This record gives sequence, C-alpha cells and structure tokens, in this order.
Amino acid sequence: MAITPIDIQQHQFKTRLLGYDTAGVDQFLEMVADELERVSRQHQEVREELARTRSSLQEMQQRESTLKETLLTTQKMVEDIKSNARNEAEIILTEAELKAERVVRDAEQRRIQLINEIQEIKRQKISFETSLRALVESHMRLLDLEVVELENARRDEKLLEEPLPFDEASAPLLVPEDDEED
Repeated sequence: MAITPIDIQQHQFKTRLLGYDTAGVDQFLEMVADELERVSRQHQEVREELARTRSSLQEMQQRESTLKETLLTTQKMVEDIKSNARNEAEIILTEAELKAERVVRDAEQRRIQLINEIQEIKRQKISFETSLRALVESHMRLLDLEVVELENARRDEKLLEEPLPFDEASAPLLVPEDDEED
C-alpha cells in the first residue's frame, strides 16, 4: 500500500503513559512527511522527465527510422541515377560512334564520287583533245588541199595564159584574112 505525505500527517499514534513523546513524534512525522513530499515531487518530476525523454526518444527513433529510410532511398536513387547516367552515356557514345561511322562512310562515298567525277572529266578532256586534234588535222588537210588546188589553179591559169603551140602557127594565117577584108 502506497503511503502519501497526507497519510503520514493525518496518522494518529495512540498515547500511553510511558509512551512516546507526542511532540517529538509529531515533529518527526512532519519531517518524514516533508521529506516524503519532496521525494514524491522529485519522483513525479523524474516520471515526467522520463515520459518526456521516452517521448523524445520515440520521436528521435522515428526520425532515425525516417532518416534511415531517406538515406536508403537516397542511396537507391543515387545508384539509379548513376545507372541511368551510365546507360545514357553508353547510348550517347553508341549514337556518336554510329554518327561518326556514317560521317566517315559518307565522306568516303563523296571521295569516291569526286574521284569518279575527276576521272570522267579527264576522259572528257582526252576525248575533247582527241576530237580537237582530229578537227585541226582535218582542217590542216583541207588547207593543204586548198593550197594544192590554188597552186593547181594558178598553174592552170598560167597554162591558159600561155599561147598554145599550134595557135602560134595558125595565128599568122588568121591575120592575113583580116587584111583582105580591109
């Protein structure tokens, strides 16, 4: 049974002829009651402190639990972000490699196309030079023929201008006939 300070203060001892000194007993009981009251208050304060401490501990444990969960979630998110970043980096690298291969392939195709165009231009140049040479040679032959024809024509003109050998003998005969008419 719990004894409170009020129980001690209100407790009455029986008196006897040769019994205790009531004033001394009362004084002692008052001291005990005061001390018990102080201890009871202290005990109550300790209980309240303990309750606050337990509440604070529970709150801190909840915070710790929340922090642990947050930390685990953060670690998982960091791992996911790293994994995603690695995957994205691999994708970007792969795309860059493919693009680089495409650029190199396109450049090689363009180089081959340009080489073919240069070869075609060289063939056209050779063909043009050959055609031009043939044309110049044919014109030269024509010019040579014209020179020969001109020489032949001059010779023919000289021949036409020269008197014919039989014309000289017949020329005097013709003249007298003209004289007879006069």
